[in-house]
Amino acid sequence: MRPIVQSKKLQNVRYDVRGPILVEAQRLEAEGHRILKLNIGNPAPFGFEAPQSIVADMVTHLPDAQGYSDSRGIYSARTAVAQYYQSRGLTETSVDDVFIGNGVSEMISLVLQAFLDDGNEVLVPAPDYPLWTGAVTLCGGTPVHYRCDEENGWNPDLADIEAKITPNTQALVIINPNNPTGAVYSEETVKGLVDIARRHDLVLMSDEIYEKILFDDAVHHHTATYAGDDVLCLTFSGLSKAYRVCGYRAGWVMISGPKHLAEDFLEGLTLLSNMRMCANVPAQHAIQTALGGYQSISEYIGPGGRFYEQSKTAWRLLNEIEGVSCVEPMGALYCFPKLDTEMFGITDDQEFVIDLLRAKKLLVTHGTGFNWFEPDHFRLVTLPDVDMLTEAIERIADFLATLRR
Repeated sequence: MRPIVQSKKLQNVRYDVRGPILVEAQRLEAEGHRILKLNIGNPAPFGFEAPQSIVADMVTHLPDAQGYSDSRGIYSARTAVAQYYQSRGLTETSVDDVFIGNGVSEMISLVLQAFLDDGNEVLVPAPDYPLWTGAVTLCGGTPVHYRCDEENGWNPDLADIEAKITPNTQALVIINPNNPTGAVYSEETVKGLVDIARRHDLVLMSDEIYEKILFDDAVHHHTATYAGDDVLCLTFSGLSKAYRVCGYRAGWVMISGPKHLAEDFLEGLTLLSNMRMCANVPAQHAIQTALGGYQSISEYIGPGGRFYEQSKTAWRLLNEIEGVSCVEPMGALYCFPKLDTEMFGITDDQEFVIDLLRAKKLLVTHGTGFNWFEPDHFRLVTLPDVDMLTEAIERIADFLATLRR
């Protein structure tokens, strides 16, 4: 019999957040080891629960959620999303500008499938959430990574973006607040990104899933606010992080700008939405309650709140390790520390995290897994409580001490 092999379309697709390091962690677990997994931003295993109002709303609507919905999403959910953006200054947003999906991940894939032709180039930040790079590749496009500047709070390097634009460049991806760095882009940076898209006739794709998780005086600036009516902007967001319901899979994309010039693309996006019938209906009923009700996220992101205290603790403890430096995250759920590779003799960051896993039973993700250029970073999820996070970073410090030259 002939061997059955994977599609050649997957040849350059990676998703290292759940790649070889997770396979090794599962092998160790099968041997009886307990692994502290700090590789995925999933709040539920760390004691974060969905707001009861959201759970109750889903339960109440279950009898009405047994059939397919409109492929774009139920009307009440799309209306709630449209009104959310209207309240933030995007007053022209209408219900027809919103598509609901099974999380932001699905909407990214659908949008790129509808948008890209083979060879189209898409500017993607480095470091990035690797789904963007993988999905661009899988859809036949070419991801071109622009550098975010660690010395400037991980804000994108606008000059580097300009230098990488070619006649094949079709879109510019923005991840703000950023995963994995925790950067929240300044207004000046967001305006600069929009200006680049305007001058080079690029579509903006703005991933804003962490928009409500902000620390101290950080302010999130919606890309669409500055794109106006002359730059097509696709804004992605959802419930998973701010409302602690990753498993509900409730996300959306909102389209703004010159939609009359994008009718053909939107027809394609509608076609793909129809082909998957609809997003899961029960979770769609949670969207109106989530966006319109009490915003419990406020309890977590200020001093004394878990997200806040855990992020600040991780950042402080990482910077206390000789040979490690970390830019202070201003949002999201991660730290992205830098390692002195010469001091620690590190040439392969994936090998480093696997060695750390085997020695300390601690799972993190290597920086090149987020398409960073050098093997000198790793991402740490800051979801465990302060005591557990402190123990985790002590394990990292102990392991690095064995490597220090």
